[in-house]
Amino acid sequence: MTSEIDEPLSDRQRAIIDFEGSWWMQDEARDLAIRARFACSAEEYYQELNQLLDHPGALSVDPLVVRRLRRQRERRRRARIDGPAGGTRTGEQGGMNA
Repeated sequence: MTSEIDEPLSDRQRAIIDFEGSWWMQDEARDLAIRARFACSAEEYYQELNQLLDHPGALSVDPLVVRRLRRQRERRRRARIDGPAGGTRTGEQGGMNA
């Protein structure tokens, strides 16, 4: 039985990490490039990318890209939990009813 740590990344997984490091340099829209290169919808791609970021072997492909994507993902998660930055919640001072 092999653990996920021992399991090498597939060519597709490596290609996804490579794409994330360079997609912004392409003339094509990101969603169109995803569909053309990976033959899946953007939603499916982002689900796969999210799982890939948790794979221990992802850092070995491009540590800078993987760490950047992990930070961005964590910021988005925090924003969903905390709400908009600097916003006030109902019942707090500074709201419209204060």
